Amino acid sequence: MTKQIASLGYTVYFEQELDSLASFISEQQYSQILVLVDRNTNDHCLPVLQQAIPTLNDYDIIEVDPGEENKNIDFCIGVWKTMLDFGADRKALMINLGGGVVTDLGGFAASTYKRGIDFIQIPTTLLSQVDASVGGKTGIDLDNLKNIVGTFTQPRAVFISSKFLKSLDERQMRSGFAEVIKHGLIFDEALYALTKKIDLENDPLDDIVFRSVTIKNEVITQDPTEKGLRKILNFGHTIGHAIEGYAMVHEENPLLHGEAIAVGMICEAYLSHKLNGLSEEALMDIVECFDHTFDRYPLTTTAYGDLLALMHNDKKNEAKQIGFALLSRIGACTYNNFVGEDMIIESLDFYKNLTA
Repeated sequence: MTKQIASLGYTVYFEQELDSLASFISEQQYSQILVLVDRNTNDHCLPVLQQAIPTLNDYDIIEVDPGEENKNIDFCIGVWKTMLDFGADRKALMINLGGGVVTDLGGFAASTYKRGIDFIQIPTTLLSQVDASVGGKTGIDLDNLKNIVGTFTQPRAVFISSKFLKSLDERQMRSGFAEVIKHGLIFDEALYALTKKIDLENDPLDDIVFRSVTIKNEVITQDPTEKGLRKILNFGHTIGHAIEGYAMVHEENPLLHGEAIAVGMICEAYLSHKLNGLSEEALMDIVECFDHTFDRYPLTTTAYGDLLALMHNDKKNEAKQIGFALLSRIGACTYNNFVGEDMIIESLDFYKNLTA
């Protein structure tokens, strides 16, 4: 059974067998099909795509290295050059088959190649299914600043199948689940309550993924280019992106996006309590929720200077003020909250000093 969500000029399809994808490709008249993968999705997800669309036998594969550290201009140049080598023209289609790195990088490469070619997103991780693949944001990182270069360009379609989630390990699933929790916190108290009951290893996730994407879609269709309401989707991301960028440089085993955002959401829930009316009871409930799913990050005061420097370069800032989306209660969020360094350090101290 296929479910659909109408988004910003395209459709998000939720289906197991990718039948709509086969129909979509057969109905178009593309001059060429390019499939962007990383090494992992080439091994584990491309066979699923090939099995679902046996008629898709004339395409060119572009493979990149996995990992956020590779979502940069150098790898993007490599993608562009490969597209040129394949002779791709403006009527070509790019299929981005992978997690957030592939959908972000592939969307950016496609949206800028010859001033833009069509692309579709087939997200293969929980994180990319509920977050990166929907909404038209494309981007690459620069100097450990997340998505600092990019475009707002909508895909032609998005195809979500839980089949791809079977290839993920527990850590990847937890990382994606952080964004599901976030959607509940900012918009839907009932979804947040449901996330606290989910067994990621055993419970089916189709309904919760559909609800999470529905929430994001409801927000972005009201504000496609993040001038207002869409900013609430950044809850946890001002501090979380800084943590992620810092760990990428200083940790042998860098944090996954959701792991870093979980830290950011605890810190920013503290700011919400101090500055935006979130109750202390709600704050501690949020701490308990993330502690149930994520390990604590060993944050130290020696990292604060680097973290603040990264936050000062965050794309959400205005007039050199560090911008936040903050909760007013569980299920409601405000945006354009600008917070000084002293209070940000206080939120980092709160996280660091939490008892296990």
